[in-house]
Amino acid sequence: MSSVKICTEVAGTVWKIVAAKGATLAADEVILIMESMKMEIPVEAPRAGKLMELRVAEGDVLKEGDVVAVIEA
Repeated sequence: MSSVKICTEVAGTVWKIVAAKGATLAADEVILIMESMKMEIPVEAPRAGKLMELRVAEGDVLKEGDVVAVIEA
């Protein structure tokens, strides 16, 4: 199995974590929601798999390109 790192596409703050570590995700399922420039931006799983790592907590401030999660496909 291969691991996939999920990175942010914009800078912002983790507003809400939706998926828990160990969850089985479908492709395009929301993992967390970021807030950037007063907009809610979902961070989604690029493919189906198991959420192996969640590297952020609600309230964390992130830069563009930060790794927020790892899924195993």
